[in-house]
Amino acid sequence: MANDSRPAVPVDHFWMPFTANRQFKTSPRLLESAEGMYYTDTDGRQVIDGTAGLWCCNAGHGRREITEAVSKQIARMDFAPTFQMGHPLPFELAERLAEIAPAGLNRVFFTNSGSESADTALKVALAYQRAIGQGSRTRLIGRELAYHGVGFGGISVGGMGNNRKAFSSSLIPGVDHLPHTLDLTRNAFTRGLPEHGAELADELERLVTLHGADNIAAVIVEPMSGSAGVILPPQGYLQRLREITRKHGILLIFDEVITGFGRVGEAFAAQRWGVTPDILTCAKGLTNGAVPMGAVFVSEQIHEAFMHGPESAIEFFHGYTYSGHPVACAAALATQEIYQRENLFQKAIELEGYWQDALFSLQGLPNVTDIRTVGLVAGIQFAPHADGVGKRGYEVFRQCFEDGLLARASGDTIALSPALIVEREHIDAMVDRLANAIRKN
Repeated sequence: MANDSRPAVPVDHFWMPFTANRQFKTSPRLLESAEGMYYTDTDGRQVIDGTAGLWCCNAGHGRREITEAVSKQIARMDFAPTFQMGHPLPFELAERLAEIAPAGLNRVFFTNSGSESADTALKVALAYQRAIGQGSRTRLIGRELAYHGVGFGGISVGGMGNNRKAFSSSLIPGVDHLPHTLDLTRNAFTRGLPEHGAELADELERLVTLHGADNIAAVIVEPMSGSAGVILPPQGYLQRLREITRKHGILLIFDEVITGFGRVGEAFAAQRWGVTPDILTCAKGLTNGAVPMGAVFVSEQIHEAFMHGPESAIEFFHGYTYSGHPVACAAALATQEIYQRENLFQKAIELEGYWQDALFSLQGLPNVTDIRTVGLVAGIQFAPHADGVGKRGYEVFRQCFEDGLLARASGDTIALSPALIVEREHIDAMVDRLANAIRKN
C-alpha cells in the first residue's frame, strides 16, 4: 500500500531513457534506497536486486568504503583537468587496472560511460591504422543484435534495429555486420556455452573477401551480448574471430561494459574464455555504479604507434572534460579494493553450477523457449504474446517487481545479473519469484 504521508513524486518533467514514458508514469516504480542485495521502494517494500542495478553494482549496494572514498575526495578536490594537466588518481587507477587486465593490455584511456568507451575504442582503431601507414583501413565491422552504447559510432556498429532506425541516414558509412549467434533451433536450453555456431565467425572471411582486408580497421563484438538478451558465444567462436583478425591485420575490440569485473568469472570475459583482444572497453562495474566512469584498455603496441613525432605534439586528438575525474577515480579505486579483498571475481565461477541449476528449474514453465546462463548472468526467453513482441517479457518484468524482484526485460527475454555478493538463499528467492511471474503470464 502506498505511503500517503509522503508527497507525490512529480514525474512529468524527466524524459526517461529507454523507457515507455507514458506507460511508466501511469504507475511509477520508484526506488528510494539500497543496501546489499536489496532496494527499498518509495512504498517501503524491499525488492531483491536481480540486476546489480543495471549490470553495474557488482559489489552490492551501499558499500561504506566507496562512500567514504568519494566523500573524502570531493572534500579534498572536487575536480581537476586532465588536458595538459593532471592529478595523481587516474595514474594510480590505470596502474591498478593494468594489473588485472588481460596480459598486454596495459594502457588505459578514461571515459565516462560505456557509450563513450565504445566510441573511443573505434577512434583509437581508426587512428592507429592511420598511424602505422594503413590509412585505407577505415571500415568497421560490428555484429547483429550487438549493443555498443548510444553514440553515433556505437549505434553504427551496433545491431539492434530499434536503436538504429531513427538515425539510419546519419550513421557512420562503411560499416558492416557479422551475423548474431543466437540459434534456438540447435542450442536451446544448452547449459554453458552453446555447442553449435563457431562457424559463424567465418562470415568475417566473407566480409574480408568482399571489402578487402586492407580496407577493414577493426571488428567489435561483445564476448557475451547482454542487452540483446544474454546471447552466449558458441564454443570456439571468439577464438576463431581472433585467428581471422590477426591473420588479416584487423584489430579485435571486445566490448566488456557488461562482462567486465567478474560478471562471467575472472576480471574480464577475455580471461575466462582465453581470448585477448587488441582493445577492450569497460564501464559499469568499474566504480560499482557509484559514479559514472568508463575505460578503454589498449595494447602497448597500439599506444606506442601514437608516440612519434615532436614530443610537444598532441598524439591523439580525443578526450572528455571528465576523463579521469578525481571523484570517479576515488570510487573506482575503492571498488577495486573490494573486489580484490573479497575475491569477488571468483564468485561467478564458484556459484555458477548452483545458479545454473536454479535457473534451469524454470524449464517447462509456460512459454519458456530457452534458458541461457554463464557465470552469474542468465537470460530466460519467452514465446511472444499474441498481442506483440515484448509484451510477455514486460508483463513478467512487471509481475516480478510486484512480487519483490527487480529483473530486466529485453524484448521477450528476462535477464538476471545479481551482484557478486549474492548467496544461495538470494538465488532461491529470485528464481521462486520469477517462476511465479512466469506462471501468471
